[in-house]
Amino acid sequence: MSLSPRTTVFVVLCFLFVLAPYLARATTDELQARCDSHSFNNGKHFRSCVDLPVLDSFLHFSYVRETGVLEVAYRHINVESSSWIAWGINPTSKGMSGSQTLLAYRNSTSGVMRVYTSSIKGYSPTLQEGPLSFRVLQLSGEYLNGEMTIFATIVLPSNITVVNHLWQDGPLTEGDRLGMHAMSGDHLKSTGTLDLLSGQVTTTKAANDNMLLVKKIHGLVNAVCWGIFMPIGVIAARYMRTYKGLDPMWFYIHIIFQTTGYFGGLLGGLGTAIYMAKHTGMRSTTHTVIGIVLFALGFLQILALKARPDKEHKYRKYWNWYHHTTGYVVIILSVYNIYKGLAILQPGSSWKIAYTTIIGVIGMFAIVMEIMQFKNRWGSLCCKESEDLKADQTVSTNV
Repeated sequence: MSLSPRTTVFVVLCFLFVLAPYLARATTDELQARCDSHSFNNGKHFRSCVDLPVLDSFLHFSYVRETGVLEVAYRHINVESSSWIAWGINPTSKGMSGSQTLLAYRNSTSGVMRVYTSSIKGYSPTLQEGPLSFRVLQLSGEYLNGEMTIFATIVLPSNITVVNHLWQDGPLTEGDRLGMHAMSGDHLKSTGTLDLLSGQVTTTKAANDNMLLVKKIHGLVNAVCWGIFMPIGVIAARYMRTYKGLDPMWFYIHIIFQTTGYFGGLLGGLGTAIYMAKHTGMRSTTHTVIGIVLFALGFLQILALKARPDKEHKYRKYWNWYHHTTGYVVIILSVYNIYKGLAILQPGSSWKIAYTTIIGVIGMFAIVMEIMQFKNRWGSLCCKESEDLKADQTVSTNV
């Protein structure tokens, strides 16, 4: 059945009539979010405004070059009430360390906004309240309809035209403590330079891209060295040594994979970690702590080789217990820490799928070998227990 042209036009007009209110509302909301059409409830007006490239943020400001007075309103939309926001100027560099910051959050009990200043001196800041290197004349904030704003009037050295600025948001933890912001995605791109005269913002894209590349190298090197080479080395020592024809080949394979894994992780993994700590700060996260523990355990394993007794020595079995137990702990922590790192890096599902597939194949091979060698490995223990049980029964019968 075909529709006449008149009927088709009528249906289209009805469809547009129904959708018109929703389209108008969406367009209005979008325009209100933008700088050039936003109006503040307190009636403030600013000469310039900038749509910041990430984190749903906007910067409104008025600047008098001769006096250095900068009136600013940092506005963050689509933010939860249980979040904090921050905007700051770094007079010495383009990173977080050294930035003079304005922070705001909404008290979870009273609902009152708290706005204060904090001078960040390192890459693991506590964001405690403190004075800035320049004067702050006025400071206030508001939270309305998922939109948090910081209002401030600050005094910069006169005749400054370009500043390094950064902006951020993060969660509030228990007791209204400021939690760590995310360490991936747009949260690593929220920095740049601001021209106070033209309003032009230039993000530090090259630096962000370099840091992302370093993080990917860090993840790849550690996944291969600690998460693949180390388990293969352990498997070689555990299952190849039971075949007499593979002695001493298993030992050399074990040493090659273990030393390659450790020193590869030391040079590539630890090297990139030091680079990231220098440029983004050293944070006491679970991932970092486990990484340090792994390098320490690996170093102890190397030292243990120097103290290995002969096979016939009475202390050899104790050395074996220590060496094997430490090795298994290293494998478990390595795999766990790789998944922690992937959760931080968020490189895409393909990385996680690829590593899960590889470690799954290694694990399945270990299970098959354990089943095949079960009798040889554990049979003597079972036989010994049976013999002890028969001996006890014989003694009981004689009595």
